[in-house]
Amino acid sequence: MDNKRITCIVCPIGCSLLIEKDEERQEGYRVSGNKCNRGESYGIKEMKNPTRIITSTVKVKDGLLERLPVKTKDAVPKDKIFEIMDFINQVTVTSPINVGDIIIKNIGDTGVDLVSTRDMK
Repeated sequence: MDNKRITCIVCPIGCSLLIEKDEERQEGYRVSGNKCNRGESYGIKEMKNPTRIITSTVKVKDGLLERLPVKTKDAVPKDKIFEIMDFINQVTVTSPINVGDIIIKNIGDTGVDLVSTRDMK
């Protein structure tokens, strides 16, 4: 049986999860150590398709500040993070920008948009 121990990041408790391969279960894994159902879902997702939300900054032209904080609107596959960051590091936007404006649509062909997290005048 394949085992993996991770810390759950869904809530502030930070449960220590043990995820074990279990072909008899519909999900294919058994999770223990979680104090809620969200921990079980998180553990299974981490084994099948781990994802993360990316937070970063992009360069700003004609803005009050030199950098604009941005984030992915939803989680992206963990194995695409470096590819996406390489792309983000090449981006320059021109102010004005509003919170929620799409900076890059469908970043890295993930179906997820990169959006501004602050106004920039």
